[in-house]
Amino acid sequence: MEFVRTRPTFRRRRLARRIRRLREDAGLTQEQAAAALDMSTSALSRKETGEVATSVHEVRSMMDLYDAYDPGLVDLARSAKAKPWWHAYGITSRGYYHLEEEAVSVREWQLALVPGLFQTEEYARAIFVGAGRVAPERIPDVIAARMRRKQRLPEMSYEAIIHEGALRLPVGGRAVMQRQLHELCSFAELDTVTIRVLPTEPGVVLGLDGPFSLLRYDDPEGPDVLYVEHINGSAHFEAPEAVQVATRTFERLRDGSLSAEDSVRRIRELAEEWAVSLDVR
Repeated sequence: MEFVRTRPTFRRRRLARRIRRLREDAGLTQEQAAAALDMSTSALSRKETGEVATSVHEVRSMMDLYDAYDPGLVDLARSAKAKPWWHAYGITSRGYYHLEEEAVSVREWQLALVPGLFQTEEYARAIFVGAGRVAPERIPDVIAARMRRKQRLPEMSYEAIIHEGALRLPVGGRAVMQRQLHELCSFAELDTVTIRVLPTEPGVVLGLDGPFSLLRYDDPEGPDVLYVEHINGSAHFEAPEAVQVATRTFERLRDGSLSAEDSVRRIRELAEEWAVSLDVR
């Protein structure tokens, strides 16, 4: 299984694939193109794999050489070099933000928690405080960045399967859970969002290997990505066999889950159970 430790941003990789296709369509070898562009063959090779950035000036020179003008490439070159929005929140690592930002669809399985994209501020705060992996002074910015991610929901397809046990776990307390489940129901109303609940039933053992996400991109040459979190951080995989195993697992989880409509009804029932427990207190 291939473990991807570092990778260029998806915009840079997409730009790299497109400039490589332009060269190939022009019938030039890397050696010929590099000589005409006054750069080494190794430098052009790194640009065509996304290992290093390609400037707007270089993109224009390539389009002139290949006699193929594409204004979208210039815009892509600019955006590939721009700092991503999450840097403003002090998040500079190449983690899930880079993966999610470019995705056109996400399929997520959660065993113990509500998916991050659907979390309320108070639910997220309870997680970060309880886990103790984020410095207290950083928690407000990390939560704000998590809330900012929600802006992408209308733009991409998001299918989440959540184990019923996660909806019964009192993260932050009863009131926090009641509001969190109501928030889940609100997200389920979006046309781009599908939420399913895997019910807690005797004898049903699915998804116990842990949570994961499958991300797809609007690039026929770009691979799907499997993202997993673990106690020491996270990892993502592009190897087809890894993605296929996770895809089959997700399909089995979907088959064992309630329908989207029944899932929302179940979430509302659980929210009422949290409300009743509040009244009893």
